Amino acid sequence: MGKGYNYFERGNLDIFSGRGRCMNAPVCAINLTSDGSGPFHGWYCNYVEVTVTGIHTPCTQQLFTVEQWLALDTVPFDLTVIRNNCPAQSKADHQKSEM
Repeated sequence: MGKGYNYFERGNLDIFSGRGRCMNAPVCAINLTSDGSGPFHGWYCNYVEVTVTGIHTPCTQQLFTVEQWLALDTVPFDLTVIRNNCPAQSKADHQKSEM
């Protein structure tokens, strides 16, 4: 996927990649947000799959089921969805860090 590709089109599977600093724990929560811009700003997300790998570290994958519109004109009328698959203690720690 590159220049000229139309992301977020009906029926497409869009793949994104990036680099970041090493993490000491697998990804267990996401905040997925649309900026609500463009002529067809609403989009439906089935799921997000995060794969993390690094040098001398095992690969980890986490599936976040979304099944929700990110739009202001469609239920639930929100541009953000948060999914937290963290274990109970990690959820409490994650919520503290959001404050």
